[in-house]
Amino acid sequence: MKQLKAAVRTQQHASGWDETLWFETTEDDAGQGLTRQALEAGVDVVVAVGGDGTVRAVAEALRGSHVPLGLIPSGTGNLLARNIGITLGDLNEAVSTVFTGVNRAIDLGVITLKREGGGSEEHVFLVLAGLGIDAKLISLTQSGLKDRVGWLAYIDGGIRAMIKQKPVRIRYKLDDKPRSILSVYSVMIGNCGQLPGGVLLIPDAQPDDGLLDIVALRPNGPFSWLTIWRKISWENGVLRKTKAGRKIIDLTNDTKSVTYMTGRRFELELRGPESVQLDGDEFGETVAVKGFVDPGSLVVRVHPG
Repeated sequence: MKQLKAAVRTQQHASGWDETLWFETTEDDAGQGLTRQALEAGVDVVVAVGGDGTVRAVAEALRGSHVPLGLIPSGTGNLLARNIGITLGDLNEAVSTVFTGVNRAIDLGVITLKREGGGSEEHVFLVLAGLGIDAKLISLTQSGLKDRVGWLAYIDGGIRAMIKQKPVRIRYKLDDKPRSILSVYSVMIGNCGQLPGGVLLIPDAQPDDGLLDIVALRPNGPFSWLTIWRKISWENGVLRKTKAGRKIIDLTNDTKSVTYMTGRRFELELRGPESVQLDGDEFGETVAVKGFVDPGSLVVRVHPG
């Protein structure tokens, strides 16, 4: 914290800004209430210092305010920072971007979670909302292991999730299309496509295109997971970067184990309660979700380049 405050003082004086206001999150306030306090104080930028949970909470309160969100990433995944080009591990550059960067409007995903008892609640997500194995992965990842090895801890949680997870039967609807049924191990609604470790889960996802990208994982057996991993790591991460590689993908495209769709509104109904995650945080269990993309509703500070 001392290093952070020193870097902020240096940049604010160099840029001619007023004194910075500091708000600390608590167990009862992950950032939404504090952000509203900052807005009432008339701030020019609200900076989230922390992981994906803090960033998501601050963004939820900033939605539609036109006040920019600055990022100083210090969590395990740092999902939004990775997807919009915020430098990880360089405190001075991150602070400099807050004061000297430019504003970029991005979309937010808005999702309503329906609980088994009949209640519901609305949240936003910046990168990814997921049901099934990816949500189970989050719940099974050990916090102590995350502290020691960072995002690699999700591999341990992922292996244990694959052992426990059974197919989830969902009834879904995108925009004005007819309702359809899928049996999946995981379904994810993405506003951005890159995960930790350089994994490109959704290659066409852009945070400012006014669309949500949906990906469904449907392995037919243990070896199908290898097909899915090849598609995500090799096709998405390597072949898509060249014209020749994209032609190879077109010739060998497999839509059985991984299905991609896009839309502006979505509805998913489940046969029973399933775990749900938003931007890498557990959000309990849900029996149905619905949501939409809110185009350009969040402004973020990015590097001028």
